[in-house]
Amino acid sequence: TVAKKYSSSSSSSSSVSEELPLSKSAIPVETVKALKADLFGQQVGNPIVDDVGKLSSQADVLRRLVEMSKTGERDGLSLKEEELSDEKRVPGCAARVWIDVKAVEVAAEEEEEGREGREGGRKGAGGGGGEKFQRKLQFRGHSDSSITKGLCTLLCRRFSGFTPEEFVSFDESFLKDIGISSALGGSHHRYGLFSIFESMKKQVYNLMGKREHFPSLVITKDDLIPKGSYAESQATYLKPKAEVVDSLVALLKRNKVGVVAHFYMDPEVQGVLSSAQGDWPHVYISDSLVMADRAVEMAKQGCDKICVLGVDFMSENVRATLDHQGYTGVQVFRMDTDLIGCTLAEAAESEGYDKYLEQAARQENSLHVVYINTSLKTKAIAHSQVPTITCTSSNVVQTILQSTSQMNGDVDVFYGPDSYMGANIQEMLLQLSKTSDEEVKKIHPDHDIESIRRLLERFHYFRSGICLVHDMFGSEVARSIKENYADAFLTAHFEVPGEMFRLALHASHNGDRGVIGSTKNILDFIVGKVEEATSHGLGDKLQFVLGTESGMITSVVNAVQSCLQATESEVSVEIVFPVGKEAIVSDGQVQPPEMPFGLNIIPGAASGEGCGIDGGCASCPYMKMNSLDALMTILTTVDQNSSNPLLEEFAPRKYEESIAGQSFAQVGTVPILHMRHFQQNKSISEELLDDIRTRKKYWYQ
Repeated sequence: TVAKKYSSSSSSSSSVSEELPLSKSAIPVETVKALKADLFGQQVGNPIVDDVGKLSSQADVLRRLVEMSKTGERDGLSLKEEELSDEKRVPGCAARVWIDVKAVEVAAEEEEEGREGREGGRKGAGGGGGEKFQRKLQFRGHSDSSITKGLCTLLCRRFSGFTPEEFVSFDESFLKDIGISSALGGSHHRYGLFSIFESMKKQVYNLMGKREHFPSLVITKDDLIPKGSYAESQATYLKPKAEVVDSLVALLKRNKVGVVAHFYMDPEVQGVLSSAQGDWPHVYISDSLVMADRAVEMAKQGCDKICVLGVDFMSENVRATLDHQGYTGVQVFRMDTDLIGCTLAEAAESEGYDKYLEQAARQENSLHVVYINTSLKTKAIAHSQVPTITCTSSNVVQTILQSTSQMNGDVDVFYGPDSYMGANIQEMLLQLSKTSDEEVKKIHPDHDIESIRRLLERFHYFRSGICLVHDMFGSEVARSIKENYADAFLTAHFEVPGEMFRLALHASHNGDRGVIGSTKNILDFIVGKVEEATSHGLGDKLQFVLGTESGMITSVVNAVQSCLQATESEVSVEIVFPVGKEAIVSDGQVQPPEMPFGLNIIPGAASGEGCGIDGGCASCPYMKMNSLDALMTILTTVDQNSSNPLLEEFAPRKYEESIAGQSFAQVGTVPILHMRHFQQNKSISEELLDDIRTRKKYWYQ
């Protein structure tokens, strides 16, 4: 068990009084029985029935919840109207819900006497050591929906009386065990129960003095409200100057230039590009895969030049895709003459990765699944040794499942180079293998538990490749999110470390409160939750932890505000940046960094990276090489003379090497085409399957 200190006061304090356990504890059996009795009419002490759906119909359960809403008022478990405040509001519910908690001192003797007589009580409550008093929790709630108010009463009654330490150790997965999801069927109330429980947990953490705020940006239909200097720096450029946008659009139109940019661009760049989209349709911001597709569409519509704002493998991919589609005459420009690197792509060009491929090449029936965030050189060398297919963070799991299915399980899968994604895939498969055939088939219809277990035995991943952005979302960030943002929606890129991955995976499986995937998956999840909240018409407050690069904020803001403005909604959306405090500088901090020549500090990330050893890495320094100045410089040069030889220095990297008489670009494109076949046909191509079965193996002496 990892322990951390906390203060017994209700506000942050440096004083130490207890230790806070991070490990999870099972809900006491007596409490589970009592919850079931409340919901389904079972008597405490009766054997727990597995199929609770047979005990009561949905109408019966809803009727009991309505009755509980009335008994909650009678038993003092309901908040009064004058006590309802925004601080007590539960986010993400279809109805308005409030929860409050306080800790009271209870004499140990009284607690012991009352424990046996309390229906649904629990044995072995903490405390002891001869102490005279214990701090016990008292929960109260309220909702303007009778059913949701009944859910509040259910949880408030059964979890009042625990110590703070006991309560925060409980895992909300018990809510599935009591059968509430099956009993409520398709009702949105089943998600409300998870939201209420998570809000209870957050308030207990607050009570324990654990509250610590990450910077955040609140989005409303008409405004942006930054909280913290880092959020201020992100929000600064979201509303660019009109003259800057006009200058950009004029250059793009006059020279028939399209722009494809990654979500991780600097907010200044994204703010201007987003505004330019209204006057020039050939500007697109997306994840790495779609960038190349959009470049082809722009070429079809008359653009003869494409500016790529991203790292080098992205411009290589755009160039290769255009060439494959026959647009060899379209010029492609990067934003810097120096290499715009990527720690993940570089890991795939290391000696360690060469040895990893050698291992795969020795194996009969092996398939190399390579992340798209790698160079054409990597893809070419890999495919020359092992049958290779490219994947993205959104299709990697399905790629692996489909390939093993079509090979009837007779294939060893070697994934690389992202170590965290590889470990997360393994963890996801492991968790899937512990479910049921029915649950597995929801993910892939041709698999069952046994096939997933066989896959796990033949799944390999590279252990030494990381993205520096996602590497910093480690244990300290995960702990802080768990303690301070328990009721927030969690988003995490597939590349984050295991602690953050498991947190988001858990949130996803318990109440649909999280998502793991690509940048596009994250954006779609946020927008989907906002649309759901606007449909309720309650002026809700939603909170999302952005578990990926902070450059996504521009696309998030634009999408969220469009949704809110379209419906005239009063919903507010808070985007939380899990950034370490040490990573942020501000002009108001104590002993700020000394600046030369009398310069002032602009609030934002130290060293331009936003990384802290114990906090998230909010910003990729390589992506930030794609500045607005760089884009305007290239466009101005093109405007003056599109044949200027200096522009050659901004072309995507060219490789002189060849493999069996073919260029790296030709061979490296093959894995990408295999992926595109899978995306279009939902099956692995026969060409790749034959390659896996017949490829001559490399045997090293």
